[in-house]
Amino acid sequence: MNRPAVLITGAAKRIGAEIARRFDSAGWHVIIHYGNSATEAEALVAELASAEAIHCDLADTDAAVAMIVSLAKRLPDWRALINSASIFRYDDATNLDRSTYNRSMIINAKTPARMAQAYLAHAIAPGGRRVIHVTDQKLENSNPDFFSYTMSKHALNATIEMLRDGAASAQDRVYGVAPGAILASHDQTDDETDASHVLNLLERKTDASEIADAMLFLTEGHLASGETLFIDSGQHLLNQPRDVIYLARGDQ
Repeated sequence: MNRPAVLITGAAKRIGAEIARRFDSAGWHVIIHYGNSATEAEALVAELASAEAIHCDLADTDAAVAMIVSLAKRLPDWRALINSASIFRYDDATNLDRSTYNRSMIINAKTPARMAQAYLAHAIAPGGRRVIHVTDQKLENSNPDFFSYTMSKHALNATIEMLRDGAASAQDRVYGVAPGAILASHDQTDDETDASHVLNLLERKTDASEIADAMLFLTEGHLASGETLFIDSGQHLLNQPRDVIYLARGDQ
């Protein structure tokens, strides 16, 4: 296999699948991680020129680390790990739900952080390795909604500079990509999705392809390690009192 490899978590569907297609078109070997989407993952593998699917429950952090170590043993040029998978469940600042909090912190923060540590300890990439965490524009534009989810993304974001500083090689890079509203989420209708996706500074819909392009730029470009790109048409520069799901409904 002459292609550089990239592992993308949660790549069977939605934004993860868009990222997978973009890397495949750029000549990469794409490893599609999935949790409960085996059918979609295998269909995407069949669609791409060079890809494979791998299953792991990210709620099992030790299993996720073992997956990283196993892949590192057989990939000669594993150039990038993209932690895209996450769960998005509702609770709010007045009522933290214990189950939502525990799963959010494990799947959205603890597991990707430990995967990044294992990747930087074991993966081989002669030209340098890249870790990219998908965070959220909520890092700069907070509101009381999706309280545990937002906490978990802040926790993941905190690892970016620490992983950068702890990287063994000066060639390694650790980044964040912070999307805004991209696809329908939670319990949105189509009309609500269309309305919510233009609630940003530029009043335009941010396309999933823009996230994929940013990912490819970070793996092939020369941005300083530790940086985060906000791909949200300026949403993070606003001060929105609630999540755009509810603003689009007129809920204040």
